Amino acid sequence: MQVGVHVSIAGGIDKAIDRSLEIGCNTFQIFTRNPRGWKYGDLRDNDVKNFQSKLKSSDLSTPLIHMPYLPNIASPVDETYGKSVEALTAELIRSSILTIPYVVTHVGSHLGSGKPRGMKRVISACNNALEKSPSNTMILLENTAGTKNSVGSTFEDLKAIINNIEQKDRVGICLDTCHAFAAGYDLRTKQDVNITMQLFDDVLGINLLKAIHLNDSKGNLGEGLDRHEHIGMGYIGEKGFKSIFKDSRIRDMPMILETPIDTRGDQKGDLKKVRELAD
Repeated sequence: MQVGVHVSIAGGIDKAIDRSLEIGCNTFQIFTRNPRGWKYGDLRDNDVKNFQSKLKSSDLSTPLIHMPYLPNIASPVDETYGKSVEALTAELIRSSILTIPYVVTHVGSHLGSGKPRGMKRVISACNNALEKSPSNTMILLENTAGTKNSVGSTFEDLKAIINNIEQKDRVGICLDTCHAFAAGYDLRTKQDVNITMQLFDDVLGINLLKAIHLNDSKGNLGEGLDRHEHIGMGYIGEKGFKSIFKDSRIRDMPMILETPIDTRGDQKGDLKKVRELAD
């Protein structure tokens, strides 16, 4: 299994590889810049060379880039939307430079403008960014939790978006387990996982599934609560994750933990729990 965490790039982007190996990951996810601001600098040549060299000599595979927090590619606000499209384009370019194949983006919120308009904005943003970036990178749309005004919480919505993206070979899905559960897709038992994954295959096609965000849920099924929990401590529970790890449609995907760090656990502890449940 490819299991990792979201790691910091503090001190240089190549430090993410050192941290991933230290924790015991065999894949990882990063922000390529400060995730809480719009401004960013170019990647430094030396950092890129160090990153590529360390990645090549490690046993880490299929790393992911995650979009920063501020962009909203479903936004009806023109200024925010324009900046969001620019950010998505920039991250695809940076992923190509770093030889990272995937950029994960939240589908976003329509902010009350209506889901059809929000979906059109997402489609336009993806088409724009893909057209202006190298062809060796992909956008992974991350399913949302079904919170108010969110776009992309159902498999049908994600399919409708992908159907209208021009470069279909450059788009896939990153399935967040917490978000899926919050949106009403049950994952608590082997039967539940099978039903949910069969529905994913029927609606989207399993070939579109490229990565998993592996998170338990602080909210119950269908509550629309986007709150991640430690593996096995939430409503999905240990039984649910054991079933997820046994499913051949999921098991070989790169899996990234985005669980909390608090008095009850940390990244290393959640990695250990995943491997215990998988074994």
